[in-house]
Amino acid sequence: MTNHLYFKNIFQISQWLPEYKWSFFRLDLIAGITLASFVLPESMAYASLAGLPSEVGIYCCIAGGLLFALFTTGRQIAVGPTSAISLMVGASVAVLSGGDLGKAIAIASLTAFAIFVISLLAYLFKLSSLMSFISENILLGFKAGAALSIISTQLPKLFSLHAEGPNFFSRIYHLIIQIPESNLTVLIFGITAFLLLRLGHHFFPGRPVSLLVVIGALALFTIYPLVEHGFHMAGEIPSGLPEIKRPSLRFSDIDGIFGLALGCFLMGYVETVSVARTFGEKNNYQIDPQQELLSLGMANLGTSITGAYPVAGGLSQSTVNDKAGAKTPMSLIICSVVLILILMFLTDLLKNLPEVLLAAVVLDAVLGLIKIKSLKEIYSIQKSEFWIAMVAVFSVLIFGILKGVLISVVFSILKLIKKSKNPNISVLGLIPGTEVYSDIERNPTNSEITGIRILRVESSILYFNADFVEDRILELCSDPAILTVILDLNSSPHVDVTGAKMLFKISEKLREEKKELKIVGARAEVRDILRKLHLEEQIGKISRRDTIQDIVSKVQGGRP
Repeated sequence: MTNHLYFKNIFQISQWLPEYKWSFFRLDLIAGITLASFVLPESMAYASLAGLPSEVGIYCCIAGGLLFALFTTGRQIAVGPTSAISLMVGASVAVLSGGDLGKAIAIASLTAFAIFVISLLAYLFKLSSLMSFISENILLGFKAGAALSIISTQLPKLFSLHAEGPNFFSRIYHLIIQIPESNLTVLIFGITAFLLLRLGHHFFPGRPVSLLVVIGALALFTIYPLVEHGFHMAGEIPSGLPEIKRPSLRFSDIDGIFGLALGCFLMGYVETVSVARTFGEKNNYQIDPQQELLSLGMANLGTSITGAYPVAGGLSQSTVNDKAGAKTPMSLIICSVVLILILMFLTDLLKNLPEVLLAAVVLDAVLGLIKIKSLKEIYSIQKSEFWIAMVAVFSVLIFGILKGVLISVVFSILKLIKKSKNPNISVLGLIPGTEVYSDIERNPTNSEITGIRILRVESSILYFNADFVEDRILELCSDPAILTVILDLNSSPHVDVTGAKMLFKISEKLREEKKELKIVGARAEVRDILRKLHLEEQIGKISRRDTIQDIVSKVQGGRP
């Protein structure tokens, strides 16, 4: 690959910018302004969820968006702070910083830099396929659990209370017992704002409803002295742009920083790629998951050097960007420019923003993460997958975001191992009127061939399931009337050395019982390893051309 092509593959902007149509600019301009108006209150709310100053959320959108636009293969995807990552950062950084706000910001920025390092290594070693360990069902359950956890942190602000606790259940318990102490004025305001947001998104989807509600609240608090009624305000937001500098802490200064970063990276990458694929399919273009490792890493590098915290591609902001008509990542660049102008000239207007309104914005945003309909659909299709999603939900609720997702992934992997450890071995019978064989248990009208037992192992045969496969095959072939065992390996894509030796052992045991073993359907790599163990010398040629019917005909033709 020439240097020119290598450069173009890394900097995706060099591919779309030279062909940029000015007819797109009007659409990208509208989308960028719309996106900025949407993410302004949302990013401030998420920053408070992360336990950081409100302006840090805006820095995330500016720095993350500018760098992401240079590298992404997506066209409508928008990056910024997300609810799940914000909660994960908030829960971990609060402990690691010991309540020191300055140190909390430094740790959050260092976490973003660690994500850059992890993303870059994953990109260089082409590890994008490893993300498949987090299934859609785990992600579905994780999002629902994260949404409920976030709700439990924001509801107290709606009631003007402080209900803290290590997990969802303790926070809800403390909230319930404190409800009599609620500030009714704050509660009515918060519920009204929440309802306006919900109704606005329902009747005007894709519009900056949250910005209109924020403007209305700012006007109300500017005209009337509602602070006297117990409202807590977001406070002053520094005017101007953040200082660009490297994180003030080193990795050795903070224990557990890579654990937090890895959790944020896994969630951020899976969500980024999921969102990118969604809009790629909708708008008829392909995204490159490998390249998105780099774009996510560079976005987090941007946030780390501007004193912000980890970002990822978000569904809500990307939906707004798409519905507003975005054609290219230019809309992200325009969004960042608009936010820069707001920070330079309009920050005085934001100091009258009540915290309860930011809580209402978060509550409105995270409700969309709870997909009851999707969970019901999974339950109706395959209950075991539904319970994996439920493990994710309750793991997050009990143990928190980071531990919850790790527990869910481990549980899912253990389920796969268990299924592979005890694979199904089907007994095949002849479909009437054909020369095709299928599972006789699922098709009772199939017929077995006298003296022949035909089996199909429905998984790879590996060291950890070889004993089970051996015992099950010998059990199914114990009938003295069976003289030939035909093993169909078409559904066994891989056989390791232990599995191959086990098949050799089966052939010896069957021969001791005056029975013979035949193998069909073995793939090229499987045939190679069986031949190296000299199995062909014992059972005859293992040919890719032979079908089950061919072996049956040969066996029947050779009998007296």
